[in-house]
Amino acid sequence: MLNELTPNDTFCDYYQQWVAMYKEGAVRDVTLSKYRLTCAWLQRLIPLLTLAELNRITYQKLLNEYAVSHERQTTMDFHHQLKGAVLDAVDEGLVERDPTRKAIIKGKSPRAKKQKYLNQFELHRLLNDLDLGPEVSWDWLILLIAKTGLRFSEAIALTPDDFEFSRQVVSVNKTWDYKTGTGFVPTKNRSSVRKVQLDWQLVIQFSELTKRFPHDEPIFVEGKVYNSTANSVLERHCKRAGVPVISVHGLRHTHASLLLFAGVSIASVAKRLGHASMNTTQKTYLHIIQELENQDVDLVMRSISSLI
Repeated sequence: MLNELTPNDTFCDYYQQWVAMYKEGAVRDVTLSKYRLTCAWLQRLIPLLTLAELNRITYQKLLNEYAVSHERQTTMDFHHQLKGAVLDAVDEGLVERDPTRKAIIKGKSPRAKKQKYLNQFELHRLLNDLDLGPEVSWDWLILLIAKTGLRFSEAIALTPDDFEFSRQVVSVNKTWDYKTGTGFVPTKNRSSVRKVQLDWQLVIQFSELTKRFPHDEPIFVEGKVYNSTANSVLERHCKRAGVPVISVHGLRHTHASLLLFAGVSIASVAKRLGHASMNTTQKTYLHIIQELENQDVDLVMRSISSLI
């Protein structure tokens, strides 16, 4: 246990026990897996470094070695994963001073980023290539996410009960754990529980599609579900339509981007996407917001120049 450790024990042992004590059962599985990955990197980079030897120099050396094979943002995330444990070790007297103070974050040059979203013309071409038959398919999932901005795990968790066709909304109140296959699990955060408005075409289409399904069973889940399968189907459609290849999550970005370009407020977009705060939306779509601000400047100047 943590209270039995001494400065002569390794930081690896301390961190592993710290994760077990403070993170297991307190964070989502996907977040816990990141902490465990950090444990693995510590075992690889500093397996024998003791708590007594942990200082600004040895900590900076750890970050530098990690940064050799990772981009700067990933190194920053690694640093943040470690910092809480390190500060607790300082409070407990196992480390003399805060070694994370003034840490310098380095990293490899970022790779060329793939296009994450489509413009309106490209989205039309993609959707026109879908085969929307009478049975539920990945193509129907692609259409649904493109028109609602749902996360993949939210979309595949939808049951007929979640659709309120008379009100033209779908309720998002759970997700489907497609990674470990445990079935329904809670949403990413409380803000993710929401009602998303549907257009009348989706209402007609999905009221017909969902008729044959049990009211409380997911309509897109049949056996094991893989995100990679949906991405492969989407990739084929992108190539056939002659548009940039994006991921299923890229459909969510596409949806948000089109709303912002259409003049929908950041607050409304954040609510529709289920973001915990508008800050998340602003950070994710900063490039689009900046482009819109430039358009606003041009509009303001044209308006002012006409006041003569």
